[in-house]
Amino acid sequence: MARLAIGTEYFLFGGAGAISLLAFGVLILVPALSSYGRTWEKATAVVLSVFVLVALILLGIAIGVLIVYFWPQITSVLPGVD
Repeated sequence: MARLAIGTEYFLFGGAGAISLLAFGVLILVPALSSYGRTWEKATAVVLSVFVLVALILLGIAIGVLIVYFWPQITSVLPGVD
């Protein structure tokens, strides 16, 4: 039976993702939910907060893809980077 080994980076990225989601919940969702009294207002706050979270994640992915794609041009501009 083959043993599946998970690399350390997966644990690190998974931990960072879990901490980020926990911070989002504590710092964004809880204050947004406690600011409103009606159920529809709370639901709208959750939907808008999650929309902003998804937009920021997609923006981060897009920036990462651009950095990877243009890495040769970026390193040619920066002094001392080979």
